[in-house]
Amino acid sequence: MDSIMQNLTTASADNSVQREQTKQRIAQSLKKRHASERRFKMFGMGAVGLALSFVLILFVSILSKGVPAFWQATVSLEVYFDPDVIKIDPKPIQKNGESPAEFQQRMLAWQTSLGMVNFNRIIVNSLATELPEASRYPRDALRLITSGERFALRDRVANDPTLIGQTVRLNLLADANVDVWLKGNIDRDLPDSRQQLSSRTRAWADKLAERGVIENKFSTALFMNVDSRSSLASAGLAGAFMGSVFMMLIVMLLAVPIGVASAIYLEEFAPKNKLTDLIEVNINNLAAVPSIVFGLLGASVFILWFKLPLSAPFVGGLVLTLMTLPTVIIATRSTLKAIPPSIRQAALGIGASKTQAVFHHVLPLALPGILTGSILGIAQALGETAPLLLIGMNSFVASIPGTPMEQSTALPVQIFLWQGNELRNFFEARTSAAIIVLLALMISLNALAIWLRRRFETRW
Repeated sequence: MDSIMQNLTTASADNSVQREQTKQRIAQSLKKRHASERRFKMFGMGAVGLALSFVLILFVSILSKGVPAFWQATVSLEVYFDPDVIKIDPKPIQKNGESPAEFQQRMLAWQTSLGMVNFNRIIVNSLATELPEASRYPRDALRLITSGERFALRDRVANDPTLIGQTVRLNLLADANVDVWLKGNIDRDLPDSRQQLSSRTRAWADKLAERGVIENKFSTALFMNVDSRSSLASAGLAGAFMGSVFMMLIVMLLAVPIGVASAIYLEEFAPKNKLTDLIEVNINNLAAVPSIVFGLLGASVFILWFKLPLSAPFVGGLVLTLMTLPTVIIATRSTLKAIPPSIRQAALGIGASKTQAVFHHVLPLALPGILTGSILGIAQALGETAPLLLIGMNSFVASIPGTPMEQSTALPVQIFLWQGNELRNFFEARTSAAIIVLLALMISLNALAIWLRRRFETRW
């Protein structure tokens, strides 16, 4: 009996030891698992923080350089439209019985005579009211004002000839080098041989800035003017902006309907065979093709074969449509796959046809995802540069396109061109400002996608 009790006591002690060892092993295992989870969480938070820090650095760098470019050195002057300088006949008015061709001929002759007026003298005389010595050194005085302003004065007189003989206070853009000088973007200690402006012009610029005649004002020229090579301070984004708008309209009108229709057919109606498998593989492959390949395709097909105009938003829109189609198709198919099969089965069960089940029940539920994928594809196309360079949209176009068939450039291409301008002290900030405009458009499109998704979202 004693031996049995001794064995039971020994077994109980052994079990206690084993339980204790098991608890220790479990505790060690839990400790390792918890440590592993903490490390994973730490690495994940570190990765997210690192990514956000890079994004923050990017945005801070762009904003710090680009925001000052939205304000530009502007000269406020009393401009006297001297009739002794602007010696032109009254603006033609169409006479009774005069043909349109005859009136147009007289109007062209009047515009030619207006173009021969020395508006530089008007500017120098206006500067002389603030700087009396400006009339003695007209060349140095004209370097204060960007050269495009004389054409702006000409256009004012052409639109309103009654200005002749009047004095009007106008805001004239300062020259790009004056803007750089006053903003401190060039070393003032450099010798005269390395300065873009003469010592007299620099001194006048400082004097006018002290008097408040030259001030940094919000630059409407950046948004209202087209690009310029002769008057750099007047260079703007209007032409590139309209070119991008035309291209995005073409992408929306072609890529979205074609891509959504293709995805609906392939996902809901197409038979599952080798042909559809081949099409699906090719669509997935096209989504990974570099964008420059689509540019080569567009140059060889649309320009060389179909003889469409070079550097036209219509051609750019077609190229971006080809590039966006795989994205729209894949996003739409993924959205359709996410719709529960019970929706289709319930519709068929109550007597709906296959087409009715898809368009009356499945498609409304998939609409938020389809809109999101389509808008994200369009936003991606908005920022593409490489395919547009290959179809000639990097050419200099000094006009705002009126139709998609007219020559134009685009916002990303304009950024590319400004980045390479030789006057880097001025265009580095202007390039960042253009990037801000492009990012604002892309963020707006992404915000629209989020809003539409939430607006049309349906729970089942």
